[in-house]
Formats: sequence, structure tokens, C-alpha cells
Amino acid sequence: MQIVPLRIFHARSRPRRNAFAYRLCAVAIHADDFRKGRKCALFSIDEPNLFTLRTRDYADGKTDPVQWVRNALEGFQIAAADGRIMLLTLPRIFGLAFNPVSFWFCFDDGGCLRAVLAEVNNTFGERHFYLCCHADRRPIGRTDRLGVRKVFHVSPFLDISGEYRFGFDCSARRIAVSIDLIDETGLALATSLSGAPMPLTSSRLLAALAGVPMQAIKVIGLIHWQALKLMHKGVRYRHKPVPPAQTITP
Repeated sequence: MQIVPLRIFHARSRPRRNAFAYRLCAVAIHADDFRKGRKCALFSIDEPNLFTLRTRDYADGKTDPVQWVRNALEGFQIAAADGRIMLLTLPRIFGLAFNPVSFWFCFDDGGCLRAVLAEVNNTFGERHFYLCCHADRRPIGRTDRLGVRKVFHVSPFLDISGEYRFGFDCSARRIAVSIDLIDETGLALATSLSGAPMPLTSSRLLAALAGVPMQAIKVIGLIHWQALKLMHKGVRYRHKPVPPAQTITP
């Protein structure tokens, strides 16, 4: 397991410019470690601790999440992604967490990235998955950009239209994700997150706690603060539509 101090960046280009950056503490966990028990003195899976992950927070909330991801890969015929699976996510701190997006990185036996499932949560309690992979299932390179049609409501200040273009860089030294929203007039929103993974230790967890002691409240607070700024700038509010019928959008 690893701790990943993340820098998050958002930049909206229209109809009003709005950009901001902030830092959060994420963890990267391999599928083999994603089972109940204490991973270090301050971190546990499905057991009370200062930092925790709960398996029911992921996938459909019922099935073992790693098995759910493997079933999804099989259902979309991504047979090459038969190696390790790694989850990048925000942990619960003091039992609290809100994950706008978590990423399931799926590799082949040779260590090449073959697919990524972006697990997106909105503030209305809904969840959707975007499956990012090449049509011919070839490995995903650091400079590749993978397009997925936007179907899920996240921001009430953006229409359900356009295409996300994902970029991924997942190595021992750096984890980075870029997400650009492209609509009929060009780039509408640019988002990125990046950080250098380090071994998860109690001392590093305590340092992260000092930096973001109430991480979930920070995330929710920033979402609403930016919403207020957009309303003040006159950006039109969109009411929440019916969520998509399918759980996964390829």
C-alpha cells in the first residue's frame, strides 16, 4: 500500500473562467491488499481506525469490489487486463470521506496498463463508471488520450453533453490523471490530479492528518464554495436529470 499526496487542479474556460487548485491525501492499494484487516497501526480495511477504507464504498456496494471490477473487464471483453489491479482513492479519516472520483488501474501480466475504471460519485448520492481503454485493447501509453461520452450529472453548472478525454500515467514514481471535457465549441473544463506514491507508514499518515485533518469536509466545502462563486459569476444552474440506465459507460 502507498500514500499519495495529490495536487488537484480544475480550470473552467467558459462561460466564465474559474480555476483553482488544492491538495488531498489519497492511497493506492493493490487488489491483494483490499481485504479486511489492519494494514498498519493507523490504517485498516473494514475495521475501525483513524484511516480506513470500506469495501462497501466501492463498486455496487454489495459485491466484493475487486471481483466486481474483474467481472466488468470480462463483460467488456478486456481479456488482456488479467494482471494486478490498483485502486487510487481518498481514505476515510475519522470515518468520513467523499470521493468525487476513484480510479481502478487494471494491468496485464507484463505490467502494462490496459484499462481504467473511473468510479464517479456526485453529491446526490449517485455513482457511475467510465471505462477507459483502447478499442483494440492495446496498452495505454502516457501520452494517449481516451475519449468517453459524458452521460453522468456531476456539476449543476455543466450540461450533460460532450466527451471526456482521459490521460493516465501510473508508474512507481508518479501517478497522474488528466480529464478534459470537450464539447461542440472546444475545451470546456480541464481537470488533473498528480502525486508521488510513497510507502504507507503511520508517520506519513500523521503528517497527512496534520495537513488535511478533515479531508471529507474540505472536499464537500470546496465543491459548494466553487458553486457559490459560479453562481456569483452568473453561470446558469442546471437541474439534475435522470441518471443513466447503464452503470458503466465505455
